[in-house]
Amino acid sequence: MLHYSCPPLVGGVEEILRHHALVLTRAGQQVSVLAGMGETFTELFPVTIHPLLGSQNDRVKSAHEACLKGRFGPLKEVTREIYEVLKTWAEPLDVLIAHNVMHMPFNLPLTLALRQLAFREKIRVVSWAHDSPFVRPDCPEYLASPPWVSLKLPHPRVSYVTISRSRKNVFKKYLPGIMWHVIHNGIDPASFFYLSPESVRLFEELNLLERDLVVVQPSRITPRKNLELSLEIVDGIRSLGCNVLFILTGAYDHHEGQAVQYYRMLRERIEELGLSEHVAILAEYVFSDGTRLVPHRTFIRDLYLIADLLLMTSRDEGFGLPLLEAGMIKLPIACSRIEPFLEIGENVCFFRIEDPPLFIAGRIMEYLSRTNTHEMFRKVMRHYVWDTICRKSILPFLLSLAATG
Repeated sequence: MLHYSCPPLVGGVEEILRHHALVLTRAGQQVSVLAGMGETFTELFPVTIHPLLGSQNDRVKSAHEACLKGRFGPLKEVTREIYEVLKTWAEPLDVLIAHNVMHMPFNLPLTLALRQLAFREKIRVVSWAHDSPFVRPDCPEYLASPPWVSLKLPHPRVSYVTISRSRKNVFKKYLPGIMWHVIHNGIDPASFFYLSPESVRLFEELNLLERDLVVVQPSRITPRKNLELSLEIVDGIRSLGCNVLFILTGAYDHHEGQAVQYYRMLRERIEELGLSEHVAILAEYVFSDGTRLVPHRTFIRDLYLIADLLLMTSRDEGFGLPLLEAGMIKLPIACSRIEPFLEIGENVCFFRIEDPPLFIAGRIMEYLSRTNTHEMFRKVMRHYVWDTICRKSILPFLLSLAATG
């Protein structure tokens, strides 16, 4: 993939290019980046910097100025040089993603060279369009004249992608004759939240991003925490049609007979309720490669950041530190109506432990329906995480192009 520039230079398109390259690499694809400005920003794949691809290159600017005066020699010369750069770089590639450069007027020789490459070489070229001057009311008149008009003309050997339905609708009006595919931008929770590698690994194994609701309870496994009620509530939430995941973080004393017996009782109850796919007890969690999870403080913070709800079902507490922790990050809270929680809780979902679990589950879902941030958070996690977008949209699109060669 290519653009005028790449990280560490800061910009919206530069950031999208970085995410595309990283997510495709994680998906097992061989990626190469070519840009006019920037640096080698990763060791995971090759990054090539060639100044002629930049938007501020002096020779490119001179070619633009000459072109505006009716002299096209410099434009043709720079276009030929860029074509050779692209041809050599793209020779081992199946698909070339050109971010924004086929519609923006910042390096016309690069645009023309890409159009020639699409005609002459086997590689499939994708114009990944974020913007265009033609959609703006102050679009310069000279862009409607050759050779600038090529910035808006469809190319039979180029596939076109844009980033939203609204952008597609605008492009269809001002860039007629082009068939647009829509593939949204996304976000990477791991880098946004600075999640630990263990957290990312666990969330992937538990299929966390696809869930409707993630509930966390940072409690030790002991009878006074009333964890059997938590399981009944989770079962009630599931019965309401919600794909819920309940994560219990606390450990228990393997040498204390009562704690071991209580843990076994919880495990039996999970089986009785059929909750094996909806409950993760981290004290005994084993990763798919056989290694054990060792929760640490950063890991617990990550759970708070990625969850939808803190659940506390205690019969007795001295204080209620998890409520404060959840409050710090604006995580919704549902907890038993005991004195310490009543003392520090504000605008949380209180319930009596004597209430029927299904009734409590209904109260929690009603409470979350009034918590506007929950639905937006879950929508982002389901539809706008880069790895999900790559798996469902980017990779199938690119593979289909490569197959038609």
